[in-house]
Amino acid sequence: MRQASRELIKAYSLGVPIDELDELFALFIWNQGIGHFASEIGSSQLFKIYKTIKEMEDKGIERKGIVENIMKDFGENNPNIGTAYKQ
Repeated sequence: MRQASRELIKAYSLGVPIDELDELFALFIWNQGIGHFASEIGSSQLFKIYKTIKEMEDKGIERKGIVENIMKDFGENNPNIGTAYKQ
């Protein structure tokens, strides 16, 4: 999930539209089932990043501001994302 979270941030910062991220998370549910999604993905940092992006876009915040916010909250200083932390 750490790598997936970093890749989500990178993809969004490079311009992937929220509609494509919506499709990605819908495919997780479709391919792996709602039970797996609810227990593994829905509670993950990956999904929290997606929800943050979605909520901020709904508020009309520009992409640059969203990227700055998610980098602050979900970047390398976050122990659930950063590689400097050992579990």
